[in-house]
Amino acid sequence: MEKNNPSILVVGAGAVGGITAALLKRSGFDVEIVCRNREYAKRISDVGFHISGTCGVFTQKVKAWAFISDVKEKKDIVLLATKATEMIDAARDLLQVLKPDGCMVSLQNGFCEDDLASVIGKERVIGCVVGWGATMENPGELLMSSGGDFIIGYTDRVCDEQLKTISSILSAVVPVRMTNNITGHLYSKLIINSCITSLGALCGLYLGEMLSDQKVRNIFIEIIREAVAVSEKMGIRIEVFGGKLDFNKFIEKDNFLANIRRHVMIRIIGFRYRRLKSSSLQSLRRGRPTEIDYLNGYIVRNGIESGVEVPVNSAIVRIIHEIESGSRKISTENFNEPEFDRF
Repeated sequence: MEKNNPSILVVGAGAVGGITAALLKRSGFDVEIVCRNREYAKRISDVGFHISGTCGVFTQKVKAWAFISDVKEKKDIVLLATKATEMIDAARDLLQVLKPDGCMVSLQNGFCEDDLASVIGKERVIGCVVGWGATMENPGELLMSSGGDFIIGYTDRVCDEQLKTISSILSAVVPVRMTNNITGHLYSKLIINSCITSLGALCGLYLGEMLSDQKVRNIFIEIIREAVAVSEKMGIRIEVFGGKLDFNKFIEKDNFLANIRRHVMIRIIGFRYRRLKSSSLQSLRRGRPTEIDYLNGYIVRNGIESGVEVPVNSAIVRIIHEIESGSRKISTENFNEPEFDRF
């Protein structure tokens, strides 16, 4: 890898990928982006991204390509910002673009690092938790909706000089934390997405309205219980989410007062982010597949392998796949499935 001026390719021109590419380019890095659309790529190259929000307001041109196969030169670093459902095909195409000593940083939701490693090699994959918010208001108009950080690390070894280089580069976007337990951070974010994103896709409600329902909150709690049970069998040390939500402490006591506290905490989350719409819900409404297999699906697969029963997460995966196939509708009626009767 070229350390002084590494060549960077961002794959995925959505909100996170576009803002990351624009901020890196504005800071003087050698960066290009893949957009999956020739007209959009021309616009980004000629006019640029218009960025607003917590990172300021500016317009930044970035050399853009429609497809990975269009990229002319091999790259030191790939920042993979596609949907999880698209990442394997992208990773296969990137084998021809990534330098032999290059690395790939996974910016997906869910636990994707193992699947990426099966394509490009575990030694070249860097896990990353995106701890800031972004949305695409219109094509080319991207909003950084909340500040935060990147957390990066290897799933199979401790931090090294390469990771320090990546940290220095990504700090042009937001602050970066390096960790020797990226698996615990990824699993922590996976749990919260398995609750908020997946349940939102089932019912179609804003987060505040959804979490005002006691039954939904009970399902929310059970998703966490199952996920923690699976993590214990897998030997994962779950990190505190956002520096505040300790999932182990959240479920450790099973009495009336502890349960009241859990429900209060969930109601607070619902109130604070009451206008939040599930990203998986948005995918469903566009007729696109969700990332469910990398969220609740990850819990289910590892629960089966570990001998841990995960009926609630299994039901959520099944229901969302039925919605994807068109055999079921998005509705609050989905909370009336037999697996949820005890709540």
